[in-house]
Amino acid sequence: MLAEVGNMKSIKWKILRRIGAFVLAAALVAGGQPFCSCADEAAAEEEIGPGIIPKVKPEDLTPLVVSYSTYQDSVGWSEVKADNDPLKVQTGSFASAIRMTVSGQPEVLKGTLAYQVNITGKGWLDWGENDVEIGAAPEQLPIEAVAMKFTDRLAEYYDIYYSVWENGAWTEWAMNGTAAGAEGSGIRVEGLRAAAVLKGAEPPEMKPEGIDPTKPMVALTFDDGPSTPVTTRILDSLEANGGRATFFMVGNRVPGTQAVVQRMNALRCEVANHTYEHKYLTKAGDAGIRSQVGLTNQKITEACGVTPTLVRPPGGFYNQASLDTLGSMGMAAVMWDIDTLDWKTRNAQNTINVVLNQVKDGDIVLMHDIYSTSADAAEVIIPELVNRGYQLITVSEMAQYRGGIQAGHVYNRFRP
Repeated sequence: MLAEVGNMKSIKWKILRRIGAFVLAAALVAGGQPFCSCADEAAAEEEIGPGIIPKVKPEDLTPLVVSYSTYQDSVGWSEVKADNDPLKVQTGSFASAIRMTVSGQPEVLKGTLAYQVNITGKGWLDWGENDVEIGAAPEQLPIEAVAMKFTDRLAEYYDIYYSVWENGAWTEWAMNGTAAGAEGSGIRVEGLRAAAVLKGAEPPEMKPEGIDPTKPMVALTFDDGPSTPVTTRILDSLEANGGRATFFMVGNRVPGTQAVVQRMNALRCEVANHTYEHKYLTKAGDAGIRSQVGLTNQKITEACGVTPTLVRPPGGFYNQASLDTLGSMGMAAVMWDIDTLDWKTRNAQNTINVVLNQVKDGDIVLMHDIYSTSADAAEVIIPELVNRGYQLITVSEMAQYRGGIQAGHVYNRFRP
């Protein structure tokens, strides 16, 4: 009996489809339009099962606006950002929950934006949608990774790209349900950005905030610190002039200068590695490099919550074996294009002259933040470079516009 009922339903369904196809064909032959509107088709689809799917025209595919906000520990809900606009938490906080919505959705397309988070100690939570809060705000647990995807027919016509600010940098774009962030690592998400594009289109441009790729840029770098009195003066000048720099720190100096390291991070400077005891990589061997670099990364992470990805070889000495070891640790080596010899001359005016007479777009400048004369020079160099139109940014920021950085490789400039 059940088989007969099933057969009758199947026959009824086939008849309905043939009638619909006949009427539609007749209308088209007569030069008319299909017999039902998109709304009628959707209604028919729900009433009798899989039917005529509304046809999507190019003009129907309007831009989608993806909006997002985060719950910041000890702060509350952030403002709402949209369309790849970077959303960062306040210094010292982290994201513990998110809300998201999508607007501008074509009427002919069903679906929504779904999102989920990976929470420290909990793993991935269930998917949410339509501005529902997903996370662990009451428990004050940080998000480690996020994932997003469009559902139903939206997924057929749009891609969703997203990135998180984690460990002092934006992650590479993730898309359509893949994870953005280091899930299970204990590293906290401190920022979020997302944007929708038409299916198969190029991802949005990942821009470091406030950087104009058409203007010249320079990466000032400082080795051998931190030294509280000297490094503080350099940070003061950077902050006053809207600049940033990269600090290659000796690990055994970090425990006594944590406040300075935290300020570097708060000013969006880049924290980087100069080994724990200023040991030459070419003499340390594989185990020694892992110890010197690994311990320094540990101390810097403990100080400011960011783990470096760049190493400056002490003395500038490296070989292929040391690069291979660094590469296996996910680290790249950074040299320089302008050597001020500030450590040797201890003469502020000489340091100023070297930089201002030689500087070009894409240079990496070597100085040291343990000599007062270097701070004297920096306080002149920084505003003068800005006055000349240079953007003072970090090594990693400059690399984002000039070919990128790969672990196990060495870099001394980033020309346009």
